[in-house]
Amino acid sequence: MNDSIRTANDQSYDVDTDIQSNTLLEPQRAHLQLAIDGMTCQACASRIEKVLNKKPSVYEVNVNFAGETANVDYDPAQTTPEQVAEWVNKTGFVANLQAADNLFAKTDKDTATEYPWRLIALWVCLVPFLVGMAGMLFGQGMAWMPPVWIQFILATVVQFGLALPFYKSAWASIKGGLANMDVLVVIGTVTIWAYSTYLWLTHGDGTLNSLLQNSHGGGHGPAVYFEAGVMVIAFVRTGKYLEERTKKHSLNSIDLLLSLTPDEVEQQQSNGDFHNVALQDVQVGDILRAKQGSRVATDGVVIGGSGWCVESHLTGESVPLKKEEGNELLAGALVENGSLLYRVSAKGSDTKLGDMVQALSDAQGSKANLARLADRVTAVFVPVVVAIAIVTFALTWWLTGTIDTALMHAVSVLVIACPCALGLATPAAIMAGMGVAARHGVWFKDAQSLEAAGNIDTVVLDKTGTLTVGKPTIVDQVMVDKSLPIDDVLQIAASVEAHASHPLATALINAATARNLSLLTVTDISVIKGAGIQANIEGLGLVKVGTAEFASLSLPKLMPKVWQIASTVAVSVNDEPLGAFALADDLKTDTSQAINALQDSGINVILMSGDKQSVVDHVAGQLGIEKAYGKMSPRDKASQIAVLQTAGHKVAMAGDGVNDAPAMATADASFAMFEGTDVAQHSASARLMGESLMHIDAAQKIAQATLRNIKQNLFFAFIYNCLGIPLAAFGFLNPMIAAAAMALSSISVLMNALRLTQFKMKVELDNTVSTSNLDSYDPSKT
Repeated sequence: MNDSIRTANDQSYDVDTDIQSNTLLEPQRAHLQLAIDGMTCQACASRIEKVLNKKPSVYEVNVNFAGETANVDYDPAQTTPEQVAEWVNKTGFVANLQAADNLFAKTDKDTATEYPWRLIALWVCLVPFLVGMAGMLFGQGMAWMPPVWIQFILATVVQFGLALPFYKSAWASIKGGLANMDVLVVIGTVTIWAYSTYLWLTHGDGTLNSLLQNSHGGGHGPAVYFEAGVMVIAFVRTGKYLEERTKKHSLNSIDLLLSLTPDEVEQQQSNGDFHNVALQDVQVGDILRAKQGSRVATDGVVIGGSGWCVESHLTGESVPLKKEEGNELLAGALVENGSLLYRVSAKGSDTKLGDMVQALSDAQGSKANLARLADRVTAVFVPVVVAIAIVTFALTWWLTGTIDTALMHAVSVLVIACPCALGLATPAAIMAGMGVAARHGVWFKDAQSLEAAGNIDTVVLDKTGTLTVGKPTIVDQVMVDKSLPIDDVLQIAASVEAHASHPLATALINAATARNLSLLTVTDISVIKGAGIQANIEGLGLVKVGTAEFASLSLPKLMPKVWQIASTVAVSVNDEPLGAFALADDLKTDTSQAINALQDSGINVILMSGDKQSVVDHVAGQLGIEKAYGKMSPRDKASQIAVLQTAGHKVAMAGDGVNDAPAMATADASFAMFEGTDVAQHSASARLMGESLMHIDAAQKIAQATLRNIKQNLFFAFIYNCLGIPLAAFGFLNPMIAAAAMALSSISVLMNALRLTQFKMKVELDNTVSTSNLDSYDPSKT
């Protein structure tokens, strides 16, 4: 819609119009998400970003190592999704396009769930070496170690067979201009293998008999280190396997959402019978049945039966909702009681669940500002580590005169260095945090939005539809001419308000409908910012509906109390005032609880509304809000938020109307209330999927917990490398211990991120609403 029209609700009367705009959005910018297979560390993600950012048709690229996805904004006039995928494939990875009806991008082969034959083979080759090392622990020396020629065969099979993926990844990264972790592993293990092979081949008299003898058993053979290279590869590959499983399953909330829809459904046939069919064969318009205990498979409308459904997967609210004929059903809802017959209105990615999955996938694939630091470090990490290893080798050889010691120290440096922990620190926490937020009915637009929400210290709230239910009703009226029928004035006002979408307009239309008043034809609709809406009605003239000032109405000073705490909508014809209506709106049940929760968390809560100051003060007094501003236009709200930001505050704005959009765009973080206008939801950095105001408190607390987790991960990753590399350089860690430590570093970061998935709000969210004392207010008793 045209924002210049839609933001007309500025002061005591807020109004939106339904007039469409011809303003075009950017036509030459398209979004694409790819599933990327083959990434082994953050350097891989950085390499893909580097390659795609060089393409003139690509505007922006975000590659998520933890989520194994790439979000690409590109010019569709210059390239195609297939071409973008091909560019990624040329870097040595496998890019899979998202199918039109898939809920999220899937790779052709799930490396996290396929049977790990290569890993099993690695450990089979490692077993003889582990037996030999056990002999060392039991005082047997090298007696239990297999002959050197067997060590050579096992190490060669591992190095140039089972470790082949390391070579492919390392070579692809070098071709791309950014060395990854696999380069370090390959350099270190090849060096160990080559040096040990050299010692073995040059030992003795060079005859076959001397090469095949059990050198370790006799105690006169060379000190080879084949076991070190095999163990490094086995430990690193084991760490990668566990890492992949954690990323794809434990951290991936998308899989949990997708499991909410059944594979098979009961479909009604033409003869009235029901048959089980595959969900993928269902079409829009089909009739399905959902029984007690089953899940609703698609979005639809109830055409028969009744029951109670839980939609907590979308709203975060566990209270069952009554569903009967004519009600909307959402895919994934649990039928807690009853049996429902419904007609399919949307399936797959077109459902609200599908929209949530796509939004969550996009958000998890975005990059937080905190991740930029890790990106800068990983960009130079591998070259720096290689340089340190070379210096370590040279200095150790010079100081000790022993090439064996120097080589082991250098290899330990190569092996223990781990850019993976740095690369996983932020995206792993973001994935977990986004999933937890979605479970609590909060959809963050991207990682930056979650990060901003975690830093806020001030929350600005709109009144109507945010603190209140958003369904005002007429509680009193006053007519300038007492002989003028109230129904006539209401009919005129409702006819004009039919072209607006604000709750006050809806209240007048509902009142007219309840009295069976037909709406008049209006023309020349126009919105006056901060005042109201006007239009022409044939036979009457220019009708204005809005503030008292806008309708040229002066209300008496001694009005009933309800007029001081209710919104006023006045009506005039040809600038002659006809009368006014007082409309009251009830507070949501948990509004007070949510305000207290925010304040207990140290958040400063401010109320800003376009309603008159007396109404705003009354609501603020009920809720214990110290700062409350009335008669605020959209520009006023945005300006006041800018003042707060200038004073050093991090501000979040929560609203539901078009008039809130400028303020939401100005704020550091913003929340669009459930069933808010499209413009408000587009402007917001997060959408609240339930009516409960506690979702704002949940969003803030989840975001804070996620930021703490990210900082913990980054601290551990930096400390690990800052301590591990020097310890390896000085010989305190051999290559095998270094490899185990490197594998554990990534796993520990993922385990810390997994703690976020256990986050639960202390207060159960519900979607019930209560009534305020205005419900029982009787104007005649004032």
